[in-house]
Amino acid sequence: MDTPRKPPADPTIIPILSASNFVIGMGGFVIVGLLNPVAEELAMGTAEAGWIMTTYALAYAVLSPLLVSATGAIGRRRVMAAGLAVFAVANAISAIAPDAFTLYASRILAAAGAGVMTPVAAAVGAGLSPPERRARALAAVFFGLTLAQVLGVPAGSFIAYTFGWRMAFWVVVLLALPCLWLIWTRVPAGLSFQPVALADLRRILVDLPIMLAVTFTTTFLGSLYVVYTFLAPLLSDTMGYGRDGITLALFMFGIGAVLGNLLGGMAADRFGPFRTLLCLTLVQAALMPVFSALPLPGFAVMALMLVWSTFGWSFMAGQQLRLLTLAPESASVVLALNAAAIYIGAAVGSAAGGLILSGFGLSALGIGGGIAALLAATHLVMSHRIKP
Repeated sequence: MDTPRKPPADPTIIPILSASNFVIGMGGFVIVGLLNPVAEELAMGTAEAGWIMTTYALAYAVLSPLLVSATGAIGRRRVMAAGLAVFAVANAISAIAPDAFTLYASRILAAAGAGVMTPVAAAVGAGLSPPERRARALAAVFFGLTLAQVLGVPAGSFIAYTFGWRMAFWVVVLLALPCLWLIWTRVPAGLSFQPVALADLRRILVDLPIMLAVTFTTTFLGSLYVVYTFLAPLLSDTMGYGRDGITLALFMFGIGAVLGNLLGGMAADRFGPFRTLLCLTLVQAALMPVFSALPLPGFAVMALMLVWSTFGWSFMAGQQLRLLTLAPESASVVLALNAAAIYIGAAVGSAAGGLILSGFGLSALGIGGGIAALLAATHLVMSHRIKP
């Protein structure tokens, strides 16, 4: 891990970066809770509205590594401030979007800002910490993204159903402004790191065993997003949920995300990353078809949301440990590619869910997600057997 030129003594930097990631997480994924009102106002079908999430995810996956590389020689404070400012402007455009085209374009712009802010914040948080505390610093920086699943996305859904979906985007803009000010005033000017050479990236991209391992992130998360992207219309159609029911379901999903983050690392340390990941993938294959059995009693749905999310979010620690074990000399490169694979998975899963929805209806999403999880398990076993 590179070290900064001038390490600051300010202990508030890590919390500031975490808070900024909360805004990024809320603004990026709040659309999951807004699909119904957005589709209704802009005269879009549910599957078409799902492409809003797909567009954001694809744009993030493509733009993030390019923009981070292009800005490698610029001070980290300026890069983070610019990324968060672009993200705020993009969400303001989303809030006033008069049509679907403008909304799609604003999500691409938002992905560009988020794709710069989040990975640079991770590098700064780890680089400003002593070696023995870097893992905890990274966890703290990314905690904001997890907290966004617990509070930000459900709150956005509640706001959308109460005050209109545009207000949810305005709240993201308002939350971004103090974070932008704090980054500019607290992060030291001129902070920089040695960028990774493009040759390192090219070497990893042509390494089949490592890339098979990296792209498991895409297939695993893709299976989850088959259902997750269309969760609001699914629960509305099958359970009759409106604002309160959907908000509560997303809140339970967020609680599961926190539990998964805590339990995933413990499981990977105890049982090893491969066995942990295989277990999680098979559990997903068993759980997601239950969504095709809705309606169920309300308490069962909330329990399903909690357990589904817990096992889903337990995935990241084991996958990162697996990648670091496979390519310890190229840690920053494989983790950057893993971050891109997350958003490719979200895009692929959302697109697949849209196709399933168009062809077979909402009730088929759970079965489709379960089949996708079985494919992810097959991918994991294959990549495990092909050693670097």
